[in-house]
Amino acid sequence: MIEVVKNIPLKGKYDKPIVTDVFYNKTQKPKPIVIFAHGYKGYKDWGCWNLVAEHFAHEELFFIKFNFSHNGGTLEQPIDFPDLEAFGNNNYTKELDDLQTVIDWVLTKASFSREIDATNITLIGHSRGGGIVTLKASEEPRITQLISWAAVSNFGQRSSTIGELENWKKDGVKYVLNGRTKQQMPHFYQFYEDFKANEVRLNIERATKSIKIRHLIVHGTQDTSISFDEALNLNKWNPKSTLISIEEADHTFGARHPWNHDSMPKHLQQAVTASLDFIKH
Repeated sequence: MIEVVKNIPLKGKYDKPIVTDVFYNKTQKPKPIVIFAHGYKGYKDWGCWNLVAEHFAHEELFFIKFNFSHNGGTLEQPIDFPDLEAFGNNNYTKELDDLQTVIDWVLTKASFSREIDATNITLIGHSRGGGIVTLKASEEPRITQLISWAAVSNFGQRSSTIGELENWKKDGVKYVLNGRTKQQMPHFYQFYEDFKANEVRLNIERATKSIKIRHLIVHGTQDTSISFDEALNLNKWNPKSTLISIEEADHTFGARHPWNHDSMPKHLQQAVTASLDFIKH
């Protein structure tokens, strides 16, 4: 029987909770830990992420997914973006700190102590989250395996393209339309300032070249949001990494929100299967 505990509010470094879910088979036997990080304009309950979590839990893994504290969701409404002020104040540094909070929490929570193998921790990140987990894996010695799904390879080229820099600085904010919710999503200028202040730490090429642990890169060949070339970059920077291309797959591996089906789309199932094979062997 899979134990599911949803919407646990973790207190991190900032003034917003990190809303977290855990999925695991309650056996009192240690299981490898898998921590999943969502991407830009994403959240833990998007599309098929609950189906993914259940699938990993059925494979005797302790699966955690969470909302970054400033992703725009709230504890009361963790789906979508009721808190656009928080969204506008998000940045890569906050996301790295939030992920650290989740790692520390699962390793120190007494009620999980018999369910987790603290020596076996895999990070999985989708899209922007793939960049975040790559950075974290390069700096957190307790991480043993890294998996990215449709991940970015360069934050720098994205940090200043949200809007023309001079106007962004003058206005203090730029907006991006969310095509699904029709919200104008704010990006406050602090996002760029934080990136420039932490440019070395946030360099994914540098981080990837330093990674010594097992590293899997999964990317769809028809990804129009993040080019397959970015997967090739990651694989080139870490020649010991494994690259799996999923033919004809798009950025979300066929998933959409809402997802009103009992099973994952074919391409996402391929990504999950490849990831499970990687974790277990």
